[in-house]
Amino acid sequence: QVQLVESGGGLVQAGGSLRLSCAASGRTFSRYGMGWFRQAPGKEREFVAGINSSGGSTSYADSVKGRFTISRDISKNTAYLQMNSLKPEDTAVYYCGGAYIAGVATRTSSYDTWGQGTQVTVSS
Repeated sequence: QVQLVESGGGLVQAGGSLRLSCAASGRTFSRYGMGWFRQAPGKEREFVAGINSSGGSTSYADSVKGRFTISRDISKNTAYLQMNSLKPEDTAVYYCGGAYIAGVATRTSSYDTWGQGTQVTVSS
């Protein structure tokens, strides 16, 4: 039901930071768990980070744990992904998704709405 639009991607040097935003339309944002996924050329879309509908629980892929932080602002209908200490292997198209489930969703099949994606490129 909710529509999502990502922004904030770009080109950064290794060790730099970016913050991605996912803006949601409508008034149903607070009912959805939110997640960030990424897809590099020639690879499947993979889970990066997730947060439940209340914002009380989060989950991260091992590859980004300690470097990335997912958050949400219900009043602004927006989810965020703060990415620090970026590495060239983080280069991918990043997608925001919404999952109408109780817990933190880590599989693509749990999500029923997606944004269009935003490119993140990390140079060495």
